[in-house]
Amino acid sequence: MSHLVSVACGAVLGASGRYLLTGWVSRALPGVFPWGTLAVNWLGCLVIGLAWGASQRALWSPQLRTFLFIGILGSFTTFSSFGLETLQLLRGGEGGRALLYVLGSNLGGFVLVWLGLTLVRA
Repeated sequence: MSHLVSVACGAVLGASGRYLLTGWVSRALPGVFPWGTLAVNWLGCLVIGLAWGASQRALWSPQLRTFLFIGILGSFTTFSSFGLETLQLLRGGEGGRALLYVLGSNLGGFVLVWLGLTLVRA
C-alpha cells in the first residue's frame, strides 16, 4: 500500500472521528465557547503522545506511521502534530525555535484568519 493510500484511509477515520466528537461535545455543552474543537485538540494531543511513545518502543512500519500520524491524527487535528513538533524542538534544546513555532503558529494563524476575512469583506 502506498503512503498516499495510507494517508487517505487514515483521513477517512480521523475526519469522521473529528466530526462525530465535535458534534457530540457541542451538543452536550452548548454555547459560544468551542468546546468540541478543544476536546478534539486535547484528545489528539494525548493520542499522539501515546502513539509516539509506543512507536519508539516497537518497530512500526513507515506505512503504519503514515496511516496513524498523518492520516488519522492529521485529519483528526493538526494541533496534535503541532504539540509533538513543539515538544521535539524543546527536547532537542531548541527552546527559541519552539517559542517561535508556538508564537508563529498561533499569532500568525490568527492574523492570517483576520486578514483573509478582511480581504473578503473589502
